[in-house]
Amino acid sequence: MPSVVAVSLLCAAGALASQHAFAQTARPIDPGTSVSARPLDAAPSSAQTADDALKDDFAQRQKVLDRRTEENNYRYGVKQHDCYSKFFVNHCIDNARNEMRETRQQIRQEQLALDDEQRAERAKQRDQQTAIKRAQYEAEAPQRAVNEKASQQAYEDKQRKNALAAAQRSAEAPQRAANQAAYDRKQADYQKQLDDARARGVQDAQDRELKAQRYEQKQQEAAQHRAEVEARQKEAARKAQEKAQQQEQERQEQLKLQQQQQQGK
Repeated sequence: MPSVVAVSLLCAAGALASQHAFAQTARPIDPGTSVSARPLDAAPSSAQTADDALKDDFAQRQKVLDRRTEENNYRYGVKQHDCYSKFFVNHCIDNARNEMRETRQQIRQEQLALDDEQRAERAKQRDQQTAIKRAQYEAEAPQRAVNEKASQQAYEDKQRKNALAAAQRSAEAPQRAANQAAYDRKQADYQKQLDDARARGVQDAQDRELKAQRYEQKQQEAAQHRAEVEARQKEAARKAQEKAQQQEQERQEQLKLQQQQQQGK
């Protein structure tokens, strides 16, 4: 099994190799900057390959430590079982336990070293990402300045347009007011015409109703007059007939009286 010192040296060599590969394969974004960039469809750089190799190395070493832990526990269980067939059981179990603890301590030391290396690698990657982001931010500063200037110019242009529009609206305000007043007068006149037309319609309807009532009254008066005339005519005809009958009766009586006088002679 590799010692703790050997493992530590191996990890340190791997970290140095990764840093060296990253330094030689980095490609700047813009001239004068140190920001590395790679197209999305480009092949992985040697720095990325080294990082992946280091991650694989960490994973393999972790698997070795896990396997050694399982083997240590398994050997201790076997030895503990075998001790029960021996005469000095407790002494055998103590030896097996001490051997197991010693191996466990070695594995723990190597695990701590591996954890330290992984933390150091993660910290280094965070520092690298921070440096890249800082370099990118600095490299983009001129473009940001251009964009901010363009935004400021656009804002000022918009403000000037708004001011011109406001001035134009202010200048056109009297004309708009006059147009609105003329429109209001026109609407008022139109409304008055409508009201007058409605009033005339109501008055005409009332006049027609009054004329109809007057006509009906005249018709009734004419009918009553005709009835009265017919009644008077009938009464006059009756009286004339009675008078004629009376005169005829008187004539008949005179004739009768004359005949009687002639017969008496």
